[in-house]
Amino acid sequence: MTSKTAFITGASVGIGRATANVLADQGYQLVLLARRAEKLDALAAQLSTPVHIIACDINDHAAVDAALHSMPEIFRNPDVLVNNAGLALGIKPADQTDWLDWQTMIQTNCLSLAYLTRKILPSMVERNQGHIINLGSIAGRYPYQGGNVYGATKAFVEQFSRNLRTDVLGKQIRVTNLSPGIIGNTEFSLVRLHGDESAANAVYDSCQALTPEDIAECIRWAVTLPAHVNINEIEVMPTCQAAGGLAIARD
Repeated sequence: MTSKTAFITGASVGIGRATANVLADQGYQLVLLARRAEKLDALAAQLSTPVHIIACDINDHAAVDAALHSMPEIFRNPDVLVNNAGLALGIKPADQTDWLDWQTMIQTNCLSLAYLTRKILPSMVERNQGHIINLGSIAGRYPYQGGNVYGATKAFVEQFSRNLRTDVLGKQIRVTNLSPGIIGNTEFSLVRLHGDESAANAVYDSCQALTPEDIAECIRWAVTLPAHVNINEIEVMPTCQAAGGLAIARD
């Protein structure tokens, strides 16, 4: 057990929520950031660890700044940052997409991830310890129809992670890019398909997808390894999925 602090974005549902549960079990106190305060409150109520909630949109950088400046002292120097907040919007070909969907993906998956990292990293460098885990995607490595800007944003996350690790060489700071394949039991497809529940559910038909708990277990493993061990990349898919057109075997 530790008395360290983990800062998790997109913490109210899915991978963020599962990661909060796993790291709480490891003894981490938690800073949980997401837009929906009621979901964060419900999560915090079931965790047996100190929790600080930041209920704001990660794309509202002024609100993020204010929240960081007003955090209680015991939470101000995270040992682990899990950059989980992100989304996909739309599956149309590039010539038919809504520009605002592209803009939102770039803003959330790239700019806001980089912004929060830049805010948290100096304290890690000053203390010469820390671990940044960025949630990428296999979409950043393997192109597929309709992936266009979403895949590009996740390629940014992967390369940003590599360059970040190079910049902190010589410091006891770890950086991990975690790239999952298809994941069920999240709001990912519902958001991507603009609330179309039928279409979102069809994504997972006859396929045993990964779960948020599977990804949280990858995070637990990476952060609990000895401090001199850095896991650069984790790529994980369910057995129903493989590279080569990102084919999915249907039962």
